[in-house]
Amino acid sequence: MTKIKAAIVGYGNIGRYALEAVLAADDFEFVGVVRRNVQDIPVELAGYNVVDDIEKLGQVDVALLCSPTRAIGDLAEKILSLGINTVDSFDVHSDIVALKNRLNKVAKERDAVAIVSAGWDPGSDSIMRALMLAMAPKGVTFTNFGPGMSMGHSVAAKSIAGVKDALSVTIPLGTGVHRRMVYIELETGAKFDEVAQAIKADSYFSSDETHIRQVDSVDALKDVGHGVHMTHKGVSGATHNQLFEYSMRINNPALTSQFMVSAARATMKQASGAYTVIEIPPVNFLQGELDSLIAKLV
Repeated sequence: MTKIKAAIVGYGNIGRYALEAVLAADDFEFVGVVRRNVQDIPVELAGYNVVDDIEKLGQVDVALLCSPTRAIGDLAEKILSLGINTVDSFDVHSDIVALKNRLNKVAKERDAVAIVSAGWDPGSDSIMRALMLAMAPKGVTFTNFGPGMSMGHSVAAKSIAGVKDALSVTIPLGTGVHRRMVYIELETGAKFDEVAQAIKADSYFSSDETHIRQVDSVDALKDVGHGVHMTHKGVSGATHNQLFEYSMRINNPALTSQFMVSAARATMKQASGAYTVIEIPPVNFLQGELDSLIAKLV
């Protein structure tokens, strides 16, 4: 079996769990990590290639982009231009179509594949919403997250000037409405009121009820657990009152990285271009021979 050569770009929460997921998949070969500081090598990376440029890793089939959402566009373009497939967990729902269209051009030019927004939401939850809509084309879907830590919102809050560390917790209020509880440690000299105003103005928070709390230690509050409860009430044909529910409780970065690895497998089965997960046959995310998977799952 020819193994898929995978690299991890970025080594924060998602990168660490991505390493576990790649090593657990026997159809993958882990070729190394790309990170800014190659002098700071965690114990678990001892014996692996750690470089500051993906071209230093030799042959790479697919790169798992475990970097902050706002860095994904430029990073994916650069790696796709090398003819390397990319998978990311870009999580700004309103910007996904623009990112896909942006990456589609360079992916096709370089005969590469990009799968965008392949976390759990957007990502695996997106597939569930599509299936619910297929079963009841008319109706309303409510996606309620949490309570739990939002990695994207936490990173966004931490990027605000004056913030030393941050934790954003998503609280579901029902019918797809959420409250953001943001806990921050301040840099020396930073003013809480100014920092809080900047966080609330950030696009990650501006559409939701957001509360900012200053704490002595964000680390003392961190729990990467999260979850979702999704409800679709709709109409199948002319039959009303069809009700579907889907829920899960998860380790946030572990599920994100696992689905990214499954999407990395799917990049090897797609024609060149950029895709969201709902455009890909679900079987392409799975390891195994097609007829065997059909016999097992259908």
